[in-house]
Amino acid sequence: MAVTDKAIGKIRGMIVSGALGPGDRLPKESVLAGELGLSRSSLREAVRALSLVRVLDVRQGDGTYVTSLDPGLLLEALGSIVELQRDDAVLDCLAVRRILEPAATALAGSRIGESELDSLQAQLEPLSESSTVEQLVEADLEFHRRTNAACGNPVLHSLLDALAAPATRARVWRGLARERAVGRALDEHRQILAALRDGDAEAARSWSTVHLAGVERRLRSTP
Repeated sequence: MAVTDKAIGKIRGMIVSGALGPGDRLPKESVLAGELGLSRSSLREAVRALSLVRVLDVRQGDGTYVTSLDPGLLLEALGSIVELQRDDAVLDCLAVRRILEPAATALAGSRIGESELDSLQAQLEPLSESSTVEQLVEADLEFHRRTNAACGNPVLHSLLDALAAPATRARVWRGLARERAVGRALDEHRQILAALRDGDAEAARSWSTVHLAGVERRLRSTP
């Protein structure tokens, strides 16, 4: 592993230094191994590892390329990690979301367009306490994804997307259904939307904080 880690570090160093940029094709394996002073086997392992985290794209019969290095692409692996976490770690991830997402929602207040607001409202209108958990989870994920996307910061948006954890949200909404609290949670979404429509960044931040604090509290109390 130490040899592979060294190989990974050298390839990453080439990207950080600008010797390789997004979309660039890596030199042939034999050439690159020689340039970096690596064995071909350790280089192969490094390429495999970097392709798993979406830094490199291995195209059969064509070569190996640096990906776009887009934040959303690079943070995809984090989403998979969040889904695999046990309850205590999931709660830690939710706490991070509670810190970051109100800021993203506030930023969206001055950036989100009327057509997007109308679309979000149309999405929320048919939801009620009689909606299925599957419908509520899908709508919840989409609502937060789209409001976060409007923050104007692709890294923040991608990080929050990675922390989305559909399985965790399903657990929350099942708990809300048992507590007959679905209506309250839906109203919190509508209050966030109303603040965004008013362009009131601080109200949007406040309602987002209230909503996410409630989600965290319910998740902590749900067996």
